[in-house]
Amino acid sequence: MHGRCTCGEVEFEVTASPMIVHCCHCTWCQRETGSAFALNAYVETSEIKVTKGAPDMVMTPSNSGHGQSIARCPACKVALWSHYAGSGEALAFVRCGTLEERAEIVPDVHIFTSTKLPWVVLPPGAQVFEGFYKPKEVWSEDSLARFKAAKGA
Repeated sequence: MHGRCTCGEVEFEVTASPMIVHCCHCTWCQRETGSAFALNAYVETSEIKVTKGAPDMVMTPSNSGHGQSIARCPACKVALWSHYAGSGEALAFVRCGTLEERAEIVPDVHIFTSTKLPWVVLPPGAQVFEGFYKPKEVWSEDSLARFKAAKGA
C-alpha cells in the first residue's frame, strides 16, 4: 500500500497486510482526528518504508497516560502513523486515510463504541466492542504470530 501526507513531502509504502484494522470510536481519537473515529491499520514498523522525505516524531498524550509517538509530516503536520506505549516502537498504527488504497480497507473491529457518536451507524455483522477486546479471542493465528515476532517474544 502507498501512503502520503497531504502536501506530498512524505511518502511511504506499507509492505505487509495489516494484522488488524481498528475503527476506534473513543473520545481521544475523536478529538485527535477532529472526526467521529480513527481508522488504523496495525502493522509491524519494519513493514513501513519511507520513500520520500522524513516524518517528525511528535510525542502526544494518550488515554493510558503513557503517551503516543506520532509520525507527522514536518510541513503539513498530517499524522501518518503512531506508536502507542503499550505496543512500543516495533508496531505501528497507520492512519488509513493516508493510504491510496483507503477505499479497500474495511475495519475488522469497532472499538470503544460506548462513546460512539449516536449518528454513526455500524454495518450489520461488524465485530463491535464497547471498550477494547482480547486479541487472542479476535486476531487470526497469523496476526498473533506476527505480533509476537515483532515484540521479540
